[in-house]
Amino acid sequence: MDDIEKLTELIGVIYDAALDPNAWNAALASCAQFVDGSAATLFSKDANSRNGDVAFDVGIDSHYKKLYFERYIRLDPLTTGQFFAEIDVPVSTTDLVPYEEFMETRFYGEWVKPQRLVDFVTTQLDKSETSAAMFGVFRHERNTLADDAMRVAVVEVGGAPEVAAFRKTEADTFADTLDGLNTGVFFVASCGRIAHANKAGAAMLSAGKVVCSNRDRLMASNAQCNKALTEAIAAAGKSDIALSPKGISMPLVARDGENHVAHVLPLTSGERQRASASFAATAAVFVHAAAFKPTAAPEVIAKTFKLTPTELRTFLAVVEIGGVPEVAEELGISSNTVKTHLQRIFSKTGANRQADLVKLFAGFVSPFAG
Repeated sequence: MDDIEKLTELIGVIYDAALDPNAWNAALASCAQFVDGSAATLFSKDANSRNGDVAFDVGIDSHYKKLYFERYIRLDPLTTGQFFAEIDVPVSTTDLVPYEEFMETRFYGEWVKPQRLVDFVTTQLDKSETSAAMFGVFRHERNTLADDAMRVAVVEVGGAPEVAAFRKTEADTFADTLDGLNTGVFFVASCGRIAHANKAGAAMLSAGKVVCSNRDRLMASNAQCNKALTEAIAAAGKSDIALSPKGISMPLVARDGENHVAHVLPLTSGERQRASASFAATAAVFVHAAAFKPTAAPEVIAKTFKLTPTELRTFLAVVEIGGVPEVAEELGISSNTVKTHLQRIFSKTGANRQADLVKLFAGFVSPFAG
């Protein structure tokens, strides 16, 4: 059986799994075998919180899987390196960090090497500024590092239409996820008609202190604020060039004088449009108290200053942890290596001290959590 026939047969196996979630483990085993891997997984990661979740997996011992999410996810180059990959483009370990440096890390010595693994090839199924859903295959030492053939095969499998069922599964839980947020979220048409509101949003509408509904249209309770909100929603629906793809923020004043913030995000192109199709919406409006703590967007930082995956890891660790010895301990590399990365980061960003990096980080924030 040639590769085309094998791939066709594999797609049939994946299709069966899309219909029956209980079949995903067997399907992933077939995926791993097809690309000469020892294990495979469908998973998601969040770079800001440094956590993640496995939807389905096969081939990784439960002990090591537990250890990964409890201790090693923060040390894995892929956790921040994911922002350098495009959807359906293969990424292996050596794309993110020099392999010699990777072998010096705690992550390699304590998690990768004991399992006799040598590489991991992943392709992104979907991504946002802070998180990504991925399909990945582990490479065992008996098969050496991933070659071009494996990278192509991983993309072929990850790009199969039936694997989109994993994306659809994520989308099917979208409304439930929104209901778990404290932020009020409203999907609206260009006229302001509310297509969907999460639980926090519905509670805001019921209270009527910050926002309210008039003939099913979203309105700010303060008349002056409402004018700006209405104009922003209309602009989003028209793909107005004055409205950034990242949206626009504006103040909202509640009836009791409490300050809130509204962020209007256009949903008129690409993945956003497809994700919002079931709600017939052209914009998403996020409403929260002004004291809401923002979440940084590492992807924007990396692209702005052309940081490598390793430099981004170091940048984020410095902001979160602080001193060089502590960062070295956290990342599992030497202090000299951290200092080398820092010098390159300073050169690219124009910063002179670690404190400058913290200030720089604060300027790249999103008005709502990822």
